[in-house]
Amino acid sequence: MKKIYYLLAIVALGLSACQKEPVLQNSVPPSTKQTLNITLQTSDYQKLTSGYPKTAFSFDDVADANTYIPQILSAEYLTAANGSIANVTYNQTSLYFKAADSIYKVTTAGTDTGKDAYYALTAADYLLLPGNKYTDFSVAQMLTWLPYKFPNVANNTVRIISWTIYPTGATPAVPYTFLYTDGAWRAIYTVQPAQYTALGVGKYDQFTSAFTNIPQTMAALVNADVSITDTIKKNDIVYVSYNYYVSATADYQRVQPLQWNGTSFVAPYSTIATGTYVKSNGTWKPQPIVTHTLTTADIAIITSSNVASSTILANLKSYGDFESAWTPAELDAAFILVLKADYTAPVVGTNYQVVFLSYVGGSDVNTTYTFQWDGTKWTGLQ
Repeated sequence: MKKIYYLLAIVALGLSACQKEPVLQNSVPPSTKQTLNITLQTSDYQKLTSGYPKTAFSFDDVADANTYIPQILSAEYLTAANGSIANVTYNQTSLYFKAADSIYKVTTAGTDTGKDAYYALTAADYLLLPGNKYTDFSVAQMLTWLPYKFPNVANNTVRIISWTIYPTGATPAVPYTFLYTDGAWRAIYTVQPAQYTALGVGKYDQFTSAFTNIPQTMAALVNADVSITDTIKKNDIVYVSYNYYVSATADYQRVQPLQWNGTSFVAPYSTIATGTYVKSNGTWKPQPIVTHTLTTADIAIITSSNVASSTILANLKSYGDFESAWTPAELDAAFILVLKADYTAPVVGTNYQVVFLSYVGGSDVNTTYTFQWDGTKWTGLQ
C-alpha cells in the first residue's frame, strides 16, 4: 500500500520486478532468433564500457535507456539472430513528474484550457458535489469533488486548486496541489512561501535553472518536517509539489517523488520501466512504433464492414467514437481492417498503435490499441 503526504496525508509503495530469465550463451546455437524477457541486474549495467548507468544502475529517461540498453544486449546476446526481440525491464530515475497538462499559469477564475494545471472554483463549481449547498470545502470534500470536475484524466495529472476553505472561510496564500495517481486524487505536500524564502528564492516563490540540486533540496525540506518523519515507515513515498520557472510561457508546477530509506528521504527516486528492443541488421535497436490516429475514412471502412452488430456500427457512423458495447475482439477486428487498408507493406517487429475515441463517462477519451504484423497476420497486443 502507498502512503502519500500532504499536510500529514500518507501512502506506501512497493515495487517489484521479475528476475532475469537466464540464457546461457553456450546453450544457444549461433544465429538463433530469440524472444528474451530480461530484468537488468547490477552486473548487466556493469557491462557498459562508459556512461553514468555503469555505476548508477539506472537511466535518467527513455532516451538514455534506448542509447545504453542496446549496448548491454550486444554484449550479452551475441548469438541472437536478426528479428530477435528483447523485452527489458530496467530502473528509471524520476527527477520530477511533468504531466502533459502541468503548465502552471494563473488564469481567470473558473476557466480551464486543458493545458493549465491551475483552477479556481466558481460559485457554480461547489454545487457539482452532490448534496452540497455551500461555497466552501474542506480538503476531504475537495478530494470528493475533483472526480466530478475532472472525470477523465491521465495518471500523474497535476491540478493546483484555489478555493474557499472550510472552516476558515479563507483562500490559501498558496493553492493546494492535487495529484491523480493510481486511480485516485490525493492532496500532496506543497512547498510554502516561508520555505522558498529560507532557500533564498522567496522573491517569486519559485525555482529556476540557477538552483541546481532540486531533488536533494526537496528531500531536505521533508526531512526537516517532524510531523512526517515521526510517523514515516521504510519505503514510504512522499510527493512534493514546487514551482519551477523556465520562461513566461513555461512556468511549471512540478512534483518530486521521494522515498524514506529508513533514515531519511532520498532523491532521486527510481521507478520500474520497460522497453522492447529488436535486432536488425546485426544491431539491437528500440522497437519502432507507428502511431495511427483513426480518420473519417477509417471510420467509413469499419462501418461498412460486419465486425460488429448493425446497431453498434450505426452508432459509430453517427458519432465517430466507440461506445462501451464494443468488445475487445470486435475492436481488434475493426482496427485490423484499417491496418490492412492503410499499411499494405507492414514491417515485422514494429508496434502499430491505433489511437481512437472511446466514449467513457459522458465524454470522449483518447485510447490506444497496439498491433504487430508477424509476416503473415496482424495480432493485437492488448
